Amino acid sequence: MAEIENAKITNVSLTMADHGCLVYWISLEMKNTMCNYGGYSIGTGYLGAESSEFKGIGTGLAAMMQIMNVVGVDKWEDLKGKYCRVVTDGWGHTIDTIGNIIKDQWFNQREFFKNAE
Repeated sequence: MAEIENAKITNVSLTMADHGCLVYWISLEMKNTMCNYGGYSIGTGYLGAESSEFKGIGTGLAAMMQIMNVVGVDKWEDLKGKYCRVVTDGWGHTIDTIGNIIKDQWFNQREFFKNAE
């Protein structure tokens, strides 16, 4: 059963390490656990690749912008230290929905990327 829980964003990152693609991660600390939100490919490439091998995926940037909007920041790095809400089905389940800590404003990354295909 889905529950809404408050979370603190403890870290944010953009990485292409060991993936062959660029992904975003948001580390969340909740009442009894910690987890990462993100992991969707927003570009392709890797350290040492030829410049022609780097390609960005526009929907990935739009997803990042929506997350920033929902949390209420205008810089990706300013997400760190902010509070948000998440929809969780409990331990072992993926968190796909992040929301504003006060407003009824939400972003579901699974639905966003599914509809962007």
